Amino acid sequence: MRILGFLLTALLLLVLVLFTISNTDPVSLQLWPFDLSWEVPLAGAVLGAAALFFLLGALVAWGGALRYRRRASRMQRAAQLLEAELAELRGQHEAGAGAAPGHAAAPPATTPSTAVATR
Repeated sequence: MRILGFLLTALLLLVLVLFTISNTDPVSLQLWPFDLSWEVPLAGAVLGAAALFFLLGALVAWGGALRYRRRASRMQRAAQLLEAELAELRGQHEAGAGAAPGHAAAPPATTPSTAVATR
């Protein structure tokens, strides 16, 4: 699988290099409301625009995933709290098992600090 990824990356790089070598004619880029103009090679303009829109798409995708990362973080904290509570209860159970035979240990009291609120 790693070799396939390497081959696809090398192929894409080769296509980009051939595109850049083949399109060296200068083009004029102008920004409409202003009197600005840049002379750049065609390949530079196309690859620059592609890179800009790739970064814009990555930013949109990252922003869209924020909700899911936040939810995963909350669930991870809840799992850690539950694991700590479980370890505490196991410790209490083991301590109660070492008590006098025939006497059951009292169940642990639930406190608001150990309760976990989830959505």
